[in-house]
Amino acid sequence: MPDPGSPGAEPPVEERSAVLAALRRRAEPDGFVPNDRFMEVALYAASVGYYARARSPFGPGGDFYTAPRVGPLYARTLAARVAEIDRALGRRRPFAVVDLGAGDGLLLRGLAEALPTDLDLVAVDRSPARREESASSPRIRAVGSFAELGPCRGVVVAHELLDAQPARRLRWDGDRWEELGVLLGPEGWSPAARPASTSVPGSPVPELRREDAGRVVELAPAAEAIVREVADHLGEGVLIVVDYGAEGAELRAAHPHGTFEAVRGHRAGRSPLAAVGASDLSTFVDFSRVREAARRAGWVELAYRGQAEALGAWGFESELRRTLAAATGAEEEVRLRLAAKNLLFGFGTFRVLELATPTGAAALARITSLSPAGSS
Repeated sequence: MPDPGSPGAEPPVEERSAVLAALRRRAEPDGFVPNDRFMEVALYAASVGYYARARSPFGPGGDFYTAPRVGPLYARTLAARVAEIDRALGRRRPFAVVDLGAGDGLLLRGLAEALPTDLDLVAVDRSPARREESASSPRIRAVGSFAELGPCRGVVVAHELLDAQPARRLRWDGDRWEELGVLLGPEGWSPAARPASTSVPGSPVPELRREDAGRVVELAPAAEAIVREVADHLGEGVLIVVDYGAEGAELRAAHPHGTFEAVRGHRAGRSPLAAVGASDLSTFVDFSRVREAARRAGWVELAYRGQAEALGAWGFESELRRTLAAATGAEEEVRLRLAAKNLLFGFGTFRVLELATPTGAAALARITSLSPAGSS
């Protein structure tokens, strides 16, 4: 039998009761909880949310791996990009390197090893437990929100953050949109739908016909809000978004019933309604909506491309050569080469969006590895 605290164990009855109580506080009078509120509770609610728990969700003892955990090459390559941006902006201080949704701070610790000590490294995370992990490094300070930093300049990284933002799920029934969510009962919850109170906001959303019944559109206003919030506080610099997703039309064609799923114990495709609070929940990022939100917020788009292409533009090959040259033996060299192959070919659904503030955008556009918007 799995240990109750292990990734494969079902949550104890008392934890399910606590989740149910938290959902009741967010429910409509009839017990309906829209999907975005359901995700908010399941991921972030104090004491019961997945990311609010003391147990780290990362690595072999958690539920999933991210690119920084593949090895040091990812952080070193990103550090080279940060240094390039810093040079283009004149190396003026202060200059912050901010990781939004920093988790346990692994990416920032990797950046700290490769970046000058006069840069300000900041971990932003909603979870007190994750902030405590990040702040265990003396070079990293941890805060609960980006707004706490006030006006700043530098590079902001949102690495696998937008996919974990609460998302509305709207299903076309042939005549109108339905809001998907859950209906609470005396001892639990079950999937439910009701007529959507509003039409699908934003664009691009296709006109659907009766024969398109069953198609699902997923919207994450919180993800778009993150792009706007950084624009409000970053006076000069770059926002780098790294996440799995695609353009909206591509997503809808490939996933007509949506992308909402749970990951637990390194296994994807689990039911999002099971083990709530003990599983990671996510949807693929609709980069069409994110890019449009960025345009409206005043960002200048510098590049939008796949992860392998972005890493190549950032100097991955040079970092790999340097790392291999420092390898202490054949076994370490093999591990490094396998990690490099994983980073280049194991994240095929990942896209990288680089956005510049209007101040400094001209200098950043002159970096030869950054392509003007629309050229990718």
